[in-house]
Amino acid sequence: MASRYFLSKGLGASKVLRPSAPALLRNRFATAASGVVQPETQITRLPNGLTVATEANPLLQTATVGMWINAGSRAETAANNGAAHFLEHMAFKGTPQRTQQELEVLVENMGAHLNAYTSREQTVYFAKAFRSDVPASVEILSDILQNSTLSPEAIERERDVINREQQEVDKIMEEVVFDHLHATAFQTHSLGRTILGPKENIDTLTRDDLKNYISTNYAGDRMVLVGAGAVQHEQLVELADKHFGKLQTTASGANPESLKTPNFVGSEVLIRNDDMDTAHIALAVEGVGWSDPDYFTMLLMQAIVGNWDRSLGASFNSSSRLSQVVGPRQIANSYMSFNTSYSDTGLWGIYLTSQARTELDDVVYFAIQEWNRLFVAVTEAEVTRAKQQLKAALVFGLDGTTAVAEDIGRQLLTTGRRLSPQEVAAKIDSITVNDVRRVTGEKIWDREVAVVGVGPTEGMPDFTRVRGWTSWNRV
Repeated sequence: MASRYFLSKGLGASKVLRPSAPALLRNRFATAASGVVQPETQITRLPNGLTVATEANPLLQTATVGMWINAGSRAETAANNGAAHFLEHMAFKGTPQRTQQELEVLVENMGAHLNAYTSREQTVYFAKAFRSDVPASVEILSDILQNSTLSPEAIERERDVINREQQEVDKIMEEVVFDHLHATAFQTHSLGRTILGPKENIDTLTRDDLKNYISTNYAGDRMVLVGAGAVQHEQLVELADKHFGKLQTTASGANPESLKTPNFVGSEVLIRNDDMDTAHIALAVEGVGWSDPDYFTMLLMQAIVGNWDRSLGASFNSSSRLSQVVGPRQIANSYMSFNTSYSDTGLWGIYLTSQARTELDDVVYFAIQEWNRLFVAVTEAEVTRAKQQLKAALVFGLDGTTAVAEDIGRQLLTTGRRLSPQEVAAKIDSITVNDVRRVTGEKIWDREVAVVGVGPTEGMPDFTRVRGWTSWNRV
């Protein structure tokens, strides 16, 4: 299952820069005039619609190759919710050519790593291997993606594994809260369902359900074969044509619900449990999709609101001004701003934890007032600092062939092209204070809000008050 894309884990991370970071930034975003040549992303599309994309680095001895598929839990119906994640597990359980044990031994003998993950909109299978093993890695990916046996015996064994995984996920409050946030914000839409699916589906999905999901969604026009590091573009194109050239050209019978843009619903879910020490709260407005013109501005606003965690010894005087309010009052343990984007919508908001049971009203109030401050009082210094944080996070986030492959695959599936780091930096640098204020006014101020609270939530403010706070203090 994929890790959620938060400020602290990806583009826009709020991190303390190492002393060498300014020089690193200058080098990474250097112009052509400086003589620094950045690797080029080469893209080829096969007749069946499959996209092949590479970023070669001849100095490396290893490569990451993988298949990024434009299909995740969003492509499911209520009846087969969980199928994409179930398939991720089944892909490594053997094919007519190789048993599970033979597959594992083959990968280990290569010294390679084979992995996969599922998100709400994508499924990814990838391998990291030596340069000489790139052809073998592509062949293995082809075999497990197109020829998985999906034996009934393996399916039954895997049900227990996935059920145990679900039990572990249910212990991670962050995951629980964000699943509820999606469910309440995107009611009646497949984007609101969980990635693992409900237990009744895990226990009843059949081989036919899994095969139908493959035939419905695994098609050339919804797949990108990516190579990064010690790869040659022409070789990967030849391998793609050899091993994936017979894929169907277009997906058929896709879930029509998944193709519709979901309606964001202002709503609230409170799950009170007084046996818990800490309340976990998420507040979100509707965000923007990956290709929206205001995507990078929303990321910048996320960076301005920032993150803070008392348990990590964070100062009350961090660059995130909200910490200067909730820290001294001791009404929050931590908070993390987030910007989760999908193809046509998103969630922009903040996740907070607090043990101040009787002061949750204040926690929520101050968080929303920080949002409103982006319209009335954001400063040039804050915007400049957030730009540097975003660009630094981009540099750190592209450290390694797997990270580069992930960036290429995600961008090609969501926007149809790959912005280079220089292009991204230019977009970030072009954002002004007025842009922040405009987007705040259009996307956040007086907009519907989704609220989730889990734990000792008796101190949570009434939902109508929370909604009212989003329209205060505008001038």
